[in-house]
Amino acid sequence: MASPAVSAFEQLCGFTRETAVLESVQGVLEWDERTYMPVDAGEYRAEQLAYLSRLIHERRIDSRLGGWLDELETGPLAADPHSDAGTTLRQLRRDFDKRRRLPVRLVEELTRACVLGQQVWVKARAANDFAMFAPALSRIIELKREQAMALGYVEHPYDALLDDYEPAAKTADVARVLEGLRRELAPFVAAILDSGKQAPVELLKRSYPVAAQEAFGKVAAAAIGFEFQRGRLDVTHHPFCTGLGPKDCRITTRYDEHYFPQAFFGILHEAGHGIYDQGLRVEQYGLPPGTYVSLGIHESQSRLWENLVGRSLPFWEHFFPHAQAAFPEALRGVPLADFHFAINNVRPSLIRVEADEATYNLHIIVRFELEQALLTGELSVADLPAAWSGKYRELLGIEPPNAANGVLQDIHWSAGLIGYFPTYSLGNLYAAQLFDAADRDLGGLAAQFRRGEFQPLREWLREKVHAPGQCYPAAELAQRATGQPLGHAPLMRQLRERLGALYGL
Repeated sequence: MASPAVSAFEQLCGFTRETAVLESVQGVLEWDERTYMPVDAGEYRAEQLAYLSRLIHERRIDSRLGGWLDELETGPLAADPHSDAGTTLRQLRRDFDKRRRLPVRLVEELTRACVLGQQVWVKARAANDFAMFAPALSRIIELKREQAMALGYVEHPYDALLDDYEPAAKTADVARVLEGLRRELAPFVAAILDSGKQAPVELLKRSYPVAAQEAFGKVAAAAIGFEFQRGRLDVTHHPFCTGLGPKDCRITTRYDEHYFPQAFFGILHEAGHGIYDQGLRVEQYGLPPGTYVSLGIHESQSRLWENLVGRSLPFWEHFFPHAQAAFPEALRGVPLADFHFAINNVRPSLIRVEADEATYNLHIIVRFELEQALLTGELSVADLPAAWSGKYRELLGIEPPNAANGVLQDIHWSAGLIGYFPTYSLGNLYAAQLFDAADRDLGGLAAQFRRGEFQPLREWLREKVHAPGQCYPAAELAQRATGQPLGHAPLMRQLRERLGALYGL
């Protein structure tokens, strides 16, 4: 007969897994909304998702959870906080205590506002009309302020929202990290721009048929380790990756026949997210040991495959002949060196998802600073477009000609993802350190890439990053894998080695 402690733990896990089933249903509806849902179905979809969000929230704060946790937290299963059982108890307690601070009404209203907000955003972006989106954004910001107040904070209301994506991170600490990175990036980018060298980017703007892009992108995604028998690739307005179950991972992209990098590197990026999801332990699905640890770590996986692998010369020494076969008209007679230079072009640009590695974090700083100001009320939604343009002039030396290429380019605020953006930069930093450690442990990744061998890197990441789930906090997980705390030196060194060589620095 099972002991009472084990019985209570089994009840706790069973209840939590049932909640995960509901969350997976919610995920299917959200994925469908952003891919195939008819335009006129949006209003009722908001009601469906609001209803599900209420059910899920009620389960997450169910008094039975509190009772099981109270019973188990002083027992032997909690003795090792990094074991699967200890992690389950520790993380479920954290989630339970946090969610109990949120009124059910607020959870429902936020879900409804964000579903409708995303639908309005799609129309406003297509119409290049920020005024069309402003009322929806104002409502979302109002609700996010209420959320921050309900959750509570010590230093800054942004801390309460940042914690949803990067647990235990503080706004002030993230600001210091980004400022340190900016201090080294700014002169490096200036030196590149002063070098006088121009990448032959025109070859990336030739005709690349969409069907061929999709086929080539799938080949590359499969080669680096995305398992299509447990996932699929579709088209959306703003690329994303989502897990709909333990063996169901969806990635999306968008195509431009006359700009090769948009879809291809978008596919590598989302496949990186998907490889993380597929590397989580299936038997722990729905429980903390089978859940990603933070969005900074999640983003490290997408940026690692997109940039540190996908923009490297060894990667293309393997894949360029395949690209020439897939796009004979565009790439016939093009030297590999020219293509590699083109995909590593450094120039300040308007669109974050198309930004080069050297300037990408400047795009994040813009958003990080603006959303803090929106949350505190220092900046009104009405003044957001002008503030956006001012930040781009200040940090990138360019100004968006319209809202579609400026303040309306990202889906995040329409989805209520306030606090999400800084995790992109944290991901870049984590990715660089993880790549260095894997290169050292595996005896040199470049030679493997030239041979088309990407499985060793994927398996290293699966062991060090994916399989542990939430057994260790993000910073500790990364330090255990790399042997050092988070810093910007590895990223800057990698940028100087690859981009500095191309620009003669």
